[in-house]
This record gives sequence, structure tokens and C-alpha cells, in this order.
Amino acid sequence: MIEAMARQVTEQVGKVIAGKEQTVLWCLAAILSRGHILLEDIPGVGKTSLAAALAEALGLTLGRVQFTSDVMPADVVGYCMPRDGEMHYRPGPVMCNLFLADELNRATSRTQSALLEAMEENQVTVDGVCHKLPRPFAVIATQNPLGGAGTHPLPDNLLDRFSVRLRIGYPEKKEEVKMLLQGFDGLQQAVSAQALIEMQDAAAATYIRETVTEYAVRLMTATRRSLFITRGGSPRATLSVVALAKAWARMQGRDFVIPEDVQAAFLRGVSHRILAKGNGDACLGRIVKWVRPPKYGDD
Repeated sequence: MIEAMARQVTEQVGKVIAGKEQTVLWCLAAILSRGHILLEDIPGVGKTSLAAALAEALGLTLGRVQFTSDVMPADVVGYCMPRDGEMHYRPGPVMCNLFLADELNRATSRTQSALLEAMEENQVTVDGVCHKLPRPFAVIATQNPLGGAGTHPLPDNLLDRFSVRLRIGYPEKKEEVKMLLQGFDGLQQAVSAQALIEMQDAAAATYIRETVTEYAVRLMTATRRSLFITRGGSPRATLSVVALAKAWARMQGRDFVIPEDVQAAFLRGVSHRILAKGNGDACLGRIVKWVRPPKYGDD
């Protein structure tokens, strides 16, 4: 069921973002694991279009904020205003299924932090009152490469809430020609929001052997002991990698996790959570080579 859904969603999103199947699949894996997505790339490669296409294909309501330095927390989470002698909550754009935080690294740290509670607890607090977010809920944040005018680095505690950091990259020549000659249209909904919730539950219930769980822990422990990494992954990162591996296994048509699922999730879900002395992706690749995976029968 989940495998078929992944194919359908990839096919539909491919009408808007052609030739980026792996990026779409890992976005979907993050959503299935109840995680969040950070898209980091130069302007104009389709980050915003990808988020909008995912919302359409998954049958989700889309909220969006174009972040700038003058966007305030209330512009994201909403605010209270008096009416008939009482204070009434006016929801912000974050009250949706899929929230697009466009160019999040142009916001001030105060506004960036307004997303923390929503991403971790699926709720927002306004004037001391908690308001639950709709289910399902996910954040897709985009950011331009650091160093551009008006950008602010995302704080570590916010980065640690993202399940994956992905790049779209330039399209292949034939895909760009196709885009110029005929464009992309006809995107259709592939799944309902309620069906997506059921798939999230199924992904969370995916079986994982104790030895495979220990393997995920050993990989993360290696990031904390590596001479090439100043700050390793957190326990939250380990939980996220395991959840991502479960979703990825389901998308491959399996109801159990194998070490290769953990490796794939580790390589895509940890680089933004560590502080490496060199290339973070290369460091993670070396760790995957060094740490021996369990073999069947190791239980």
C-alpha cells in the first residue's frame, strides 16, 4: 500500500519537478515518519514548487510564510484579539497540514524559534493557551545557501528538529528542455490526508530487530567519537533516523527494517545535525564504512 502510494505521489510531483525522484521519495519518507524537511539550495531550482506539489498530491492543506527580517512570531502562529468582551484566537498560517517556511534563514532568531513548539509537539501556545495543530502536520522549510544577503544561520536546536536536509540541484538537460517546451500540468491528488495518517501509523509500527536498533545507536555513537566531528548527533537524531528507516522500509515494500534502511536514513538525516571539521557528508560516509552492520542470525 505505502509502496504503491509512493510511486503515485512521485509520478504526480514529477509533473512539476521532473527528474528528482529520489528527492521526492525522501521528502515523502520524512512525512511518513512524522518528521520535517529542510530544502537547501540556490534560488530558482524549484524548492517552493516541490512543497506545493507535495501538498496537492497528498491532499494536504498548505500554509505558507515568505520569511523576511520583519516577520514576527505572531505572523506564523497567530494571535489573540478582543471580541465581545473576550479574547479570541486568530490562527496563523501554521494551522495547516503542510507548512511551507519559505527562506526561513531570512527570519530573525526570535521568529525562527516560533516554529520549535509546532515541530516538536504539534501545537502552538498563544497568550498561555495551547492550540493543537491539524493532523497530519509537517514543515517544509527552504533556505538559501548561507552567505547570501540577509541570511541568518538556523540555530542548532531548530536544525535538530528536521528529519532530512535535501538539495534539489539543477535539472538534467532533457528535463529543462521539457520544462521550456511544454511545461508541467495535470497534477492530481494521489492520496487523502486520512489515508496518510493511517500510513504514518503503519510506518511507526514497522518491525525492527534489536540488533538493527543497536546498529543505529552504534552509527550515532560513532559521530560523537569521530576525530573529524566536533559535535555528534543527539539522541533525538537517533530516534529520527530509526523512524525514517522504518518509513523507508515500508516504501520499499517491506514491513521490517534492514541495516541498509538505517544506512540510507543515517546518510540523509544526520549531516545537518553534526558539526564536522570538514565535509559532513564525507564523514558520515566513512562512519558507514567503519561500523559493521549486523548480519542475519546475529540476534
